[in-house]
Amino acid sequence: MLRGPRVLTESMQAFSFSRRAWLLGLGQLGVGGLLVGRMAWLSIAQNERYNLLSESNRVNNTMIPPRRGWIVDRHGQPIANNRTDFRVDLIPDRLVDRDATLAALRKLLALTDEDMLRVEADLKKAAGFQPVPVAENIDWERFAAVYVRQPELPGVAPTRGFARNYPAGAAVAHLTGYVGAPSVEQYRATRDPLLVTPGFKLGKDGLEKTLEPILRGKAGAKRVEVTARGKVVQELATRKDEPGRTVRLTIDAGLQEYAARRLGTNSGSAVVFDCLSGEMLAMVSMPAYDPNSFSEGISHLEWDLLSNDDHVPLMNKVTQGLYPPGSTVKPMNGLALMAAGVSPNERVFCSGAMRVGTSVFHCHKRHGHGPLDLKNAIMQSCDIYFYEMIRRVGYDKIAPVARALGLGEKFDLPFSTQRYGTVPDSAWKLRKYKTKWSVADSLNASIGQGYVLANPLQMAVMAARMASGKALVPTILRDPFKPQAKPLAIDPDHFRIIREAMNGVVNLGGTGGAARMQVPGVGLAAKTGTAQVRRITMAERRSGVLKNGQLPFKLRDHALFVCFAPYDNPRYAAAVVLEHNGHTVRNLDTPLIGRDIMTYLFDRERAMKSLAEVEPTWGGDIRTRMAAQEAAYRAAHTAPPAQAAATETDAPAPTEARAVEVATDIQNASQAAVERDIANGAGPAQTGSPEPDMDDMRNLPPLPPATATEPPR
Repeated sequence: MLRGPRVLTESMQAFSFSRRAWLLGLGQLGVGGLLVGRMAWLSIAQNERYNLLSESNRVNNTMIPPRRGWIVDRHGQPIANNRTDFRVDLIPDRLVDRDATLAALRKLLALTDEDMLRVEADLKKAAGFQPVPVAENIDWERFAAVYVRQPELPGVAPTRGFARNYPAGAAVAHLTGYVGAPSVEQYRATRDPLLVTPGFKLGKDGLEKTLEPILRGKAGAKRVEVTARGKVVQELATRKDEPGRTVRLTIDAGLQEYAARRLGTNSGSAVVFDCLSGEMLAMVSMPAYDPNSFSEGISHLEWDLLSNDDHVPLMNKVTQGLYPPGSTVKPMNGLALMAAGVSPNERVFCSGAMRVGTSVFHCHKRHGHGPLDLKNAIMQSCDIYFYEMIRRVGYDKIAPVARALGLGEKFDLPFSTQRYGTVPDSAWKLRKYKTKWSVADSLNASIGQGYVLANPLQMAVMAARMASGKALVPTILRDPFKPQAKPLAIDPDHFRIIREAMNGVVNLGGTGGAARMQVPGVGLAAKTGTAQVRRITMAERRSGVLKNGQLPFKLRDHALFVCFAPYDNPRYAAAVVLEHNGHTVRNLDTPLIGRDIMTYLFDRERAMKSLAEVEPTWGGDIRTRMAAQEAAYRAAHTAPPAQAAATETDAPAPTEARAVEVATDIQNASQAAVERDIANGAGPAQTGSPEPDMDDMRNLPPLPPATATEPPR
């Protein structure tokens, strides 16, 4: 059955319209509520966030790297300070058109082809957030040219700030270390925005690294109002940075630079102490790198030059170098022998050789010295005297005195790399090698060879403690409240005898006559030393041991020297260690170097005159020689231009470099060969401890009469 059409009455239509209107109104009310809620959320809950976003669109906030605290010497002279620096960096993440930006910078900054190669190479390997230096230490005109065009060059960060400066350059490299840009790893570990601020640098090595919390300071902030396109409208209030604290050292900056220059072309070190306080006046390791170049960022080619140098300029030889101290320990041995009951007047006849079992141990003087007491044995550096006396008392009576004078001791100094050496005895050998101490061990140790190892710092402490008779504690940070050192538990009269013997080494016909000072009223007391670094075979001994001048550099003996002055009232003490010097060049040998360094402390003019006479024969001063070496290396090594120019960003701190590890391994291998030789009943003592030929210096006329004995500082 079909239904007819539905008839809509007026009431039905009214009801349907009212329902739709109600639903629509309810929907409108809901949407309105949501809009009101969202507006309330944005205007109240999110008020601070959007205010900050709005402010960031209007105002650019830039962190200001804090100025580092200065490092100054004992007199307030700067060792590391800050200079005004205008620089330009690139932020890779913010670059829009890299090629156009680089082209514009090349024109504005007058960059060379090598500069462009470096920047492009650095950009390729930089993390997006890591600033890439384009130019540092530029003049105001070029800086301003980039600064006014900054809105047109997104990703370019011109910065006006301060850069680290080391006035003495390489002379202080292993003292101060250097500063450099933070690594990607350092930023990712802390997420500190300061670490990616253009121009910020932190300590990478040396004192700059260990004293970083003191030297860094606190960052500031600069606020600049800009338009929507980034054009500067005005500079707003700036929060200034808080500079780091100044650190005063015990170092004498003039002496530090002089000692570095006086070491000349040697691979070596020098340490000087104040005998009254134990304060370190100089700590020099040469050759070295220029910390100014490292702070600005060195190229691959420069890093390769330093890494391949056989004089190992990346190593801090004062704390990282370990050497047999050679005959420099004979005065210390004398103290130990007297403490063990040996009379200083008892004589030993030196015939030039001594037989022990089936082995023969020689003195450096083949025909012997004849009968000698302790004083003359030290003066003539007689090996047979010390072989015989230490064979009698045993080296276990010597080792405690060696430790009391600083050998093998760890010092609390702000350097991250220290090697401490060895003072052996029977208990030590039993622990390490599971074998008993032998007579050959005692004989080799008696001339500072065999198992005995020390760094130059320890040798200088030994000299200072023998000079003062006190347990001086070395310090490098100035401390006006440092307590006075206590006297060593050694008979003062024994110290007097040793000082007189060391005076005789220089002034009474001993082996160190070349070190005689020409300062009226100041007598230098010293002990020379030579340390063998290679194994000498029996065949070579029979045919004649080769002279150092006949050997390659790395096979030559080390030359050593410890001293103090004035000998009768010691004020200063020093140690000089020259790697593979072999006593081959007179004005580059330890006696004259030690003499001139000590002369500087009493008569600066005389010391500078002495340096001026010899420095030109070495190729000029440190900077001149380093520049010539770099030029020669560049000419001889044709690395791809981009690779050579690129900044070396992956290099470790110099003292942790692979070249230092290799040099250390070579030292260890050489020492191991000597120890194997000793285990077979031989060792350096079979040859004796060669001394520099000073016969022509032993009969010098006496010094002029004293006119002034008070040191200048």
